[in-house]
Order: sequence, then structure tokens, then C-alpha cells
Amino acid sequence: MATYKDIVGTAVRNNAGNLPAPETGQVWFDSTNVDFKYLFPTTVASWRTGNSMNTAKNTRVGGGTQTAGIVFGGGPATGITETYDGTSYTEVGDMNTGRSDFGGNGTQTSALGYGGYSATAYGNFTESWNGSAWTEVNNLNSGRYAIFGFGADNESALGFGGYDTAVRAYTESWNGTSWTEVADLNTARYSMGGLGITTAGLGYGGDESPGRSAKSELWNGSAWTETGDLNEARTQTYGGGTTTAGITAGGYPSPSAVTAKTEEWSGSSWAEVNDLSTPRRGVAGLGTSSLALAAGGSLYPTSVVASSEEWNSARSVGVWATGGALNTARTETAGAGSDSEAALCFGGSTPTAATAATESYDGSSWTEVNDLNTVRRQLRGAGTYTAALAFGGVDTSPAKTAVTESWNGSSWTEVNDLNSTIHAGFGSFGATNTAALAFCGEGSPNALTELWNGSNWTEVADLNTGRQYLGGAGISTSGLAIGGNPYPSASVTESWNGSAWTEITDLNAPRERMNAFGASNASAIAFGGSPPPSRSTATELWNGASWTEVADLSQATSLAGDTKGPISSGAVFGGGAPGALSNTEEWSSTSTTIKVLTD
Repeated sequence: MATYKDIVGTAVRNNAGNLPAPETGQVWFDSTNVDFKYLFPTTVASWRTGNSMNTAKNTRVGGGTQTAGIVFGGGPATGITETYDGTSYTEVGDMNTGRSDFGGNGTQTSALGYGGYSATAYGNFTESWNGSAWTEVNNLNSGRYAIFGFGADNESALGFGGYDTAVRAYTESWNGTSWTEVADLNTARYSMGGLGITTAGLGYGGDESPGRSAKSELWNGSAWTETGDLNEARTQTYGGGTTTAGITAGGYPSPSAVTAKTEEWSGSSWAEVNDLSTPRRGVAGLGTSSLALAAGGSLYPTSVVASSEEWNSARSVGVWATGGALNTARTETAGAGSDSEAALCFGGSTPTAATAATESYDGSSWTEVNDLNTVRRQLRGAGTYTAALAFGGVDTSPAKTAVTESWNGSSWTEVNDLNSTIHAGFGSFGATNTAALAFCGEGSPNALTELWNGSNWTEVADLNTGRQYLGGAGISTSGLAIGGNPYPSASVTESWNGSAWTEITDLNAPRERMNAFGASNASAIAFGGSPPPSRSTATELWNGASWTEVADLSQATSLAGDTKGPISSGAVFGGGAPGALSNTEEWSSTSTTIKVLTD
């Protein structure tokens, strides 16, 4: 019989307690607790904001997967069809009959839409999608709206429930050519959710008129059987997956509210998991319990949206850990550094006055080094802990200053000033002391942007939205300007490509006075800040298309210093909550969990 060493190539290590630095997947024997253990990546099931559809609609239908999906129809009655490639939506051929509150199923290349409400009547019309166009095919036997359905493609479908002159329990089966009436639901309902295929499906929720329903029924190919109820009764929810692993999200639990509730189906019962970022009803849903998409829908009471959210049941989890304390507690400070083991903090406000103090961090403790030449606060930084840049801010006058200083690893040297003195409460980014960007700041607020080339600052293209107290992440040719004040602009994100700014997807949590770091406009993390009147611990991760809420800071803070490297490793230090903090928190983009192997 093969041993563990024969299979893996190494023996199981014996250790008194946990290994000090185990590798992911490594197994060891804990002789103190008499347990076999191993290390695995920590993950969490959650939604994140995706790109928006081209047309805002509700009560649409979706099919396919998160990376190859299709959404079609929707209210007000339309036949608009869009495909999704995992990043963006593309409009394709419209349905022949515009409709809302209808049934549908399938894939991006083979789908079916049936029933619903058109501009003139409750419909029995059915259309088949072949990947490029819709074709009218044989009608349902019973025309109705608020019908729901499931099925693998345009050759097989099950349509059930709905409303015409009354609530119906009707069920019809599609064989690729025609509809056949089969066994009714046990409870008549309309606007249900559903998932599965024609031989194994699940219908749930809906409206029994009167009253929302939490009931679930399993379909075995010939009959319905009642099974475990939803935790929250609702109508106009959506579903994806199979009868052994499904998901539903959103809906209408009462006439006066929509919900963000998400529930996972295990095959016998529903369990609540992480909510949608935005409560909504009538979304187009598609995918599986592992990877799903919720597109469009309505907010309360009537707003129709184009936004979408992506579900991942095993999203890697980053984590913040407490680091060594600064020697000088401060807020309105600045920072530089490539990661959490090589950082620089300089300037800021202590509880009594502005400071020029500079400290260097090695991953465990801070060391005082040579001070800035100009005492100041509300300044910004760029670069590494051996090659940094400090610029702008407010001096002891107090007046806004354009002074720029360069750090060579041991001391600061004054270099050429910024062109404008408005740079206080502004954003910045840059990986070295020879290439950096400063943008916005106090004074209107403005949209001014200046580029540093190692010798001089040059005014370049303005931001689209002028603001102050914003965050920045990236390098001089590729970065992000994030949030800021005035508060209506506190969610705005703009992307810099080296010559111009473009508005992109907003933050989930609007705020100002935040911090951020990242390697480019495709990868960043934003954290802390002030959603008035409080300080925030919120942390959001940017993947090039959307922001996802991840692990919070331990300490709410704003106006802190931070590193300027990639999201794999970084740090935030100082700041206010209110007052001046000495805290350091270190970020790792992934975290792990030790698991005990049980008998």
C-alpha cells in the first residue's frame, strides 16, 4: 500500500503545535494536541459589482454561465437581448415580441422565452434562440404572465405557475417542438423562482395572492413534491444551479420593500449567505451556485437599473494584521514603500502641532530617520522607502505649499516645486521618486493634475470630477483616483492611462479622506476614510472592472499614510479616528486557515 511519502514525495512532519510557517496544502502532525493538520486558502462566498448592461430593465430572463451568459426581454415590455462574456454586455438580435414577466431558460447559444406580458395582452407566444436570432415557435397551451421556468436549452424546458385571470398552478413541458400539459404545482403561484433542468428542478417563492410565499417544490420529471421553505418569503426572486446545489437572490418580500437576501440550496434546505450589494427585484439571473450573475432589476419603489453583480462561492480572502506602532502618533500624514516590510512615513499632524518627522518600517518596528526639510501636514507621497517623494501640503504658516522633497534612503533634498499651491487634501500615486502624479485638492475643489518626471512637475489632463480628500493608487502611467469630497462625488472612481482620465465603476461605500494602494489601474485596494460623520473600516478590492468589499480594517481611520506597492502586500499607518493614531495595519491579499483532520 502506498504511503503518504510515496504519494506526495515527503513525509508528514512532526511538530509540537502548529508549524511556524507551513505551506498551503502541507500536512503535519501536531504532537501537542495529537492532531493531523493542514493549511488551506481562506475563501468566502460573496457578491461583487460587475459591469452594467447596455439597457436598464427588470423582470428579464437569463441563461448560461457567468462567463458566457444571455439576458433577454424585460419591462417595460421589450425584446432587447444582450450577451455577457464575464466582463461586458453586447447587444444582439431582439426578440420578435417584446415582453416582461415571462419564463425562459437555456444558454448563450440555445435559449427559449415563453409567455409573459406584451404591450397588449397576456401571452402564450414562444421564441427560440439559436445563438444569433430569435424564431417564433409553437405557443404555450395556456397564455399567462409571471410564469417561471427552467431547462437546459431551447430543446427542453418546463414552464410553471403564472397568472391570467387567476393564479395558476399549471405546468407545461417543452420537447423542442411543442408544449404538453403535465402535473400541476401543489400550490398555485406566480412570479416564482426556479432552477434546474426538466428532469430535476426546483420551484420556490412567488405570490399566492394574497401573500408572498416561501414554499419550495421539487420536480422529478413527472411530479412536484413539497420540500424545505425559503428563509424569507418573496416574489420576483431569481435562481441558478441544480437541485443539489442552487442559489437565489433578491426579490420582493412585501409591497413596500425589496431585498438583497441571498440563499443557497443544499438539496434539502435553504441557508442564508452574503447579501447582494444592492437590494433589487426582478433581476435576470444565471449561472451556478458557485459562479452566478444577477443583472438589472428594480429598486424600491420603481427605479429600473442596468447594474449587475457577480457571485463567487470561493472568493479568496485577504486580511489585515496589526503591525508595529509609529514612534510619533500622527494624522494628515503621507507614506511610501513597496510592501508591508519596507515602508516610510513622513510629515503630518501630531496632537499638538505639524511635524517633519520621518520613520522607516521593516515589517515589525518603526525607526526614526532624518526629518523633512519643511514641516507640513496634508502632504502626499510616492515611491519606495529608499527612493521616495514628498510634495504639497500645509506648512506652519499655515499656508498651502508647493514644496517637493526627494528621499534617497537616508535624507531629504528639496527639488522643484509643484506648479500650484492648491495641493492640500489631494490624491497621488507613483512607484518611484522619479515618476509620480498629484491630482485635485483644495480650492473649488479643483480637477488639476500634475505629472512628475524626476526633475519637474508638468500640468496634464484634468480629472472629469473636481474634488478633494481623495485616494489614489497606481503608477504614473496607470492609476486610479478614488472617492473624495464634496460628498456627492465620494463614490466616483476615475482611471488614468498616462494621458487622460476616464470615469469607471463607483465605490460601493462612498467616502473621503481614504487611503489606497495598487500596482496599476487594473489592481488596487481602497480602505478607511470618512463617510460623514464617522470614520470607516471598510476595505474594497478593485479587479479592473469592479469593486468588491473584503476584510475590514481593525481600526477605523482616515488621513493616514500608506505604501505604494501592489495589492499583494501593503500597510496603512497613523491617521485619525479622530485624533492622531500610531497604529500600523499590514495587508496580505490572501489568507490561510489551519484545518484539523478528523477521524
